[in-house]
Amino acid sequence: MPVLTPRRPANPQAASSPSREWTRRDVEELLNLPFPELVFQAQTVHRQHFDPREVQISTLLSIKTGGCPEDCAYCPQSARYDTAVDASRLMAVDAVLTEARAALAQGASRFCMGAAWRSPKDHDLDTVCEMVEGVRALGLETCVTLGMLTGLQARRLKAAGLDYYNHNLDTSPEHYGAVITTRTYQDRLDTLSHVRDAGIHVCCGGIVGLGEDAADRAGLIATLASLPRPPESVPINALVRVEGTPLADAPPVDAIDFVRVIAAARITMPTSFVRLSAGREAMTDEAQALCFLAGANSIFYGPKLLTTPNAKQDRDRTLLARLGMRAMA
Repeated sequence: MPVLTPRRPANPQAASSPSREWTRRDVEELLNLPFPELVFQAQTVHRQHFDPREVQISTLLSIKTGGCPEDCAYCPQSARYDTAVDASRLMAVDAVLTEARAALAQGASRFCMGAAWRSPKDHDLDTVCEMVEGVRALGLETCVTLGMLTGLQARRLKAAGLDYYNHNLDTSPEHYGAVITTRTYQDRLDTLSHVRDAGIHVCCGGIVGLGEDAADRAGLIATLASLPRPPESVPINALVRVEGTPLADAPPVDAIDFVRVIAAARITMPTSFVRLSAGREAMTDEAQALCFLAGANSIFYGPKLLTTPNAKQDRDRTLLARLGMRAMA
């Protein structure tokens, strides 16, 4: 297997948190701790860096849906699979800003925009930069996920005021080829390096439930935690099984195993936001509460995550109130 070499950022002194070289074995040992001990360690680390009562709220909008040429086995937006998702054109800037105003009114502090591309074309990036400028002018943090970027494209997004760029690693380096063949792990690491070099915060995580084993989950967390700078935002997704995709019949994710991954992410990346991301719609309130106890402190808020269902806003408000938690200002 080729050696994967994430490049160091142009300005390593700008790191918000020093990186430790976490090995797969280190993280496996965490995941194998007795559950009470693991959650206690995670909550202890969490309280050293965050208010445990606060949750950062983000809203995610699909600004260009479907028709993606990639073969990610979990994704209903791939043109290779027969799903219920129809391809659409890039949204107009005004329509996106209308959605952003609604998100702000509902309590979101970050507005994330996703486009189903392998990588953006320059003329499309012009429009996305307008969206970023407009959303930022509303007082929201901005995040986009557009696929692979060149260094020049990352610098253009930074000039437009982009705060975060999302580009997930999805799974461990060893399991990656069983899920995606149309881009390499190194391609993803290179995009993260371009984003870092441009001075944009990194949002990068993965998906639990892709047919990986516990060692692969440890490998994903170890890879994220050992980047030259850990991601400022780490979304941990539970696979949403979609009819027509190769992983439609994957076994459901065990809730306790999922909480263990959240806890390992918190311990290994203590200053990062750990986002309880896709798959919440199918989780019980009790499972989500355990995730918050294990160090998750960010959620997506709204009825849909790109093309898949998300927990309803009323349910989220009720759950946070029951737990004595609140949205982060």
